[in-house]
Amino acid sequence: MRIVAGRHRGRLLDPPAGNAIRPTSDRAREGLFNMLEHGGFAPGGASVVDDAVVLDAFCGTGALAFEALSRGAAAATLLDTSGAAVEAVRTTAKALGESGRITATVKDATAPGPAPRAHDLVFLDPPYASGPAMPALAAPALAALAAAGWIAPGAIVAIEIAAKAAPPELPPGFEPLRERRYGAARILLVRAP
Repeated sequence: MRIVAGRHRGRLLDPPAGNAIRPTSDRAREGLFNMLEHGGFAPGGASVVDDAVVLDAFCGTGALAFEALSRGAAAATLLDTSGAAVEAVRTTAKALGESGRITATVKDATAPGPAPRAHDLVFLDPPYASGPAMPALAAPALAALAAAGWIAPGAIVAIEIAAKAAPPELPPGFEPLRERRYGAARILLVRAP
């Protein structure tokens, strides 16, 4: 898996061992960042990625956060419940020279605790739901992160779900902006109140 564009274009990401990670495809990642950079969601139609403080709440390989840093984000916080994923993210950050701009922590995005700071660009790419053993996590994570102060007012939140899944219920005040399908994935952009 590689970074698609920006100053780290073509650089490899260090994946954690095992099959537990389902990274966002290059095609979906490119489509998502085209929306974020050219969708007109920032004042004056500017890119929402430039100088953003990013939260990658189900980071896995960290592909979304590293893509944002490569394209001009200021800093990133990466959360995952897997210690192996967090260690792989730290290894990638070191290889890219980005260790000083990331914070990677083992944490559950559905029960994150108080935020160390608010983030103005948020990526929610939880495991796709598959029956009662794996419930849909996007809605509870969004609500928990918002309630705990992880999401800045007016932040853009990108939510990835299975293409055939029902959209997550948004917390009060969150505004749907755009939706796109990329193969097995559907990406929803919403704005925080």
